[in-house]
Amino acid sequence: MDFIKNARIRIEHWITHNNNHKEEYEAFAEQLEEEGKNGSSEYVRKMIEMTVRSNEYLRNALKTLE
Repeated sequence: MDFIKNARIRIEHWITHNNNHKEEYEAFAEQLEEEGKNGSSEYVRKMIEMTVRSNEYLRNALKTLE
């Protein structure tokens, strides 16, 4: 398999992987809030924002491979 094709596959996998984690993080943040741990939930939500941003960068990387 050529390098560029492999790179596309890897980046697409990372995006999917990040999306799966994002869903877990969101559920966990909600559970923390239900337990009154709003400070901890806030940090998890900041991590969610970083995950979304990292996927934006990965999508841009994928576009520039074309």
